[in-house]
Amino acid sequence: MAPMGAAAVTSASTSFFYSNVGTRTTQKTSIQATHLISRHVSNSVKNIMEHSMKNSSWKQYARLHSTEAAKATTSSATTAKQSKGFLQWYEGHLQARPVATKAVTGSILWGLGDVVAQVVPPLTQSFKESDDTSSSTNTPIVYDYPRTARAMFFGFGIHAPLSHLHFNFLEWMTIKGGFTGISIPIFKAFMEQFVYWSWFSNSLYHGAMGAMQGKTLQQIYDRIADVLWDTQKAQWVFWIPVQLLNFQFVPVRHQLNVVLMTSVVWTALLSAWYPPEEEEKGDESVSTADISADEKE
Repeated sequence: MAPMGAAAVTSASTSFFYSNVGTRTTQKTSIQATHLISRHVSNSVKNIMEHSMKNSSWKQYARLHSTEAAKATTSSATTAKQSKGFLQWYEGHLQARPVATKAVTGSILWGLGDVVAQVVPPLTQSFKESDDTSSSTNTPIVYDYPRTARAMFFGFGIHAPLSHLHFNFLEWMTIKGGFTGISIPIFKAFMEQFVYWSWFSNSLYHGAMGAMQGKTLQQIYDRIADVLWDTQKAQWVFWIPVQLLNFQFVPVRHQLNVVLMTSVVWTALLSAWYPPEEEEKGDESVSTADISADEKE
């Protein structure tokens, strides 16, 4: 019986040992698994948070960029709407009251052209003197306000109404003559520059300016005789190409405005290239600034 009891005790001890070892191993494995799961969950949460932060930053950037783009689009749309509104407003007046609208436009642009003609030559002369003497010199600008007033009155009350008739008369002749295609601007430019309008409008300008200055009929005639041919030659060089494009691509109701706006540039160029000469013996000299002004068709 003793050996059997010892074997039983030994077997029981062995079972208890392995059971205890297994329990410890299971507990250790469970703890390691818990740590592993906890670490994995922690890393997952960290990754989710980082991704969320990145996604949130991107959303904020996208939202900010979208807001700025919307503001820029709104600003551009507002500017375009205002510009379109002004064009529609002007077009409405031009169709409803063509002569009055052109008269006001002509007065403004004639005045602007005269301002350019008076301001540019002294500035150009100052630059030339500065280059010649290597010193800073300023030619004083003695502005002639009555001259600008005369130009504005001429543009308003004389030139614009007659030009309105002129451009419509050209259109009527073109239709009656059956001109089509490229022959339309060629015919109009030829009639305007060589047949009647340029000679008449240039003579009218010098005559009207002389009359408003209080000159006699003989003085007005002498003035026209002195500058008309030079005026015509300068006009043909510049205005024939301009008018060919104007007659080809611009509607009749806007052709005068194209001429007036181009005349501002033309006046500045002529005034810069050929500054007016000094007055002699109290008489107002005829300058290229005058030539530039009367070349407004």
